Amino acid sequence: MLNTGSSTYVCLVFACCLCCNKAMPTSLNQEAVNDRPVIGILTQIVSDEAMKPFGRTYIPSSYVKFIESGGSRVMPIRLTLETTEYEKIFRNINGLLLIGGSADLKTSDFARVAKIFYRLALTANDEGDFFPIWGTCMGMQLLTVLVAGENLLEATTAENVALPLNLTPEADSSRMFEGFPSSLMKALTQEPLTGNFHHYGVAVKTFKENEKLQSFFSLLSTNIAENGVHFVSTIEGKTHPFYGVQWHPEVNRFQWKRKQNYPHSAHAVQLSSLLAEFFVNEGRKSLHQFDNPEEEASSLIYKDTPIYAGNFTGYEQIYFF
Repeated sequence: MLNTGSSTYVCLVFACCLCCNKAMPTSLNQEAVNDRPVIGILTQIVSDEAMKPFGRTYIPSSYVKFIESGGSRVMPIRLTLETTEYEKIFRNINGLLLIGGSADLKTSDFARVAKIFYRLALTANDEGDFFPIWGTCMGMQLLTVLVAGENLLEATTAENVALPLNLTPEADSSRMFEGFPSSLMKALTQEPLTGNFHHYGVAVKTFKENEKLQSFFSLLSTNIAENGVHFVSTIEGKTHPFYGVQWHPEVNRFQWKRKQNYPHSAHAVQLSSLLAEFFVNEGRKSLHQFDNPEEEASSLIYKDTPIYAGNFTGYEQIYFF
């Protein structure tokens, strides 16, 4: 049995330990994690005459499936809202996907709305409020326009062709490819894993000569166009979580038209899967959320229905808005 003095000493030590435990933060040095992310996808303007009877804007379902396969939900973002409404949406979602398509990168509604989100994301990230953006094909092109403040695109035709990537030394230390198996990284440089469907892009020479692009983005890969131009094919922000690919990772798993050179090999599927998970995991670092569950449910794409479009487009399914 302890004597009175010893008992008092033990009690004091125990009390001090309790006080210290209560004072210590429970999330010390831990990144915030959001396990219910919502990624916004900006709708694209319909330019194909065959698609115009169905709506003014659209999202191919392959982009939606790409994001959902990474573990996120999707909110379609219309192009007809006011700036204040986009500011509210920004506070609700955990990342933004800019899809491919055809639109003027300076004057279109697609460019106008993307610019609003880009500026909000720049400010938020600079203030410690994490918010990622991903641009695919024209989406990547638009990111370069927003960063450079001018359209630097030129003819870099790579239409309906699957290519390996010419990785740069910066790819080895990139966030995008971090944790990729060495076998996949090797395959990425030797096998045609990336589907290309574009006529314009940013030349590597232009990228390296533009101070704004060079200082903002790391150049992760390049390719050679049909006209011989050496073009930028993969980029990521040096200090901002902004990512761009001139190619289409979503087609590797979710588009199947026989006349299109969509890569479907095991490595191609693995590449698409890892990139979807990577971007969604970036979205998990954002703590933006809707004001209430009802507003969240009404904003998600689940209430919209894609239509079969395989008989008049290169897509199997499309959401129209």
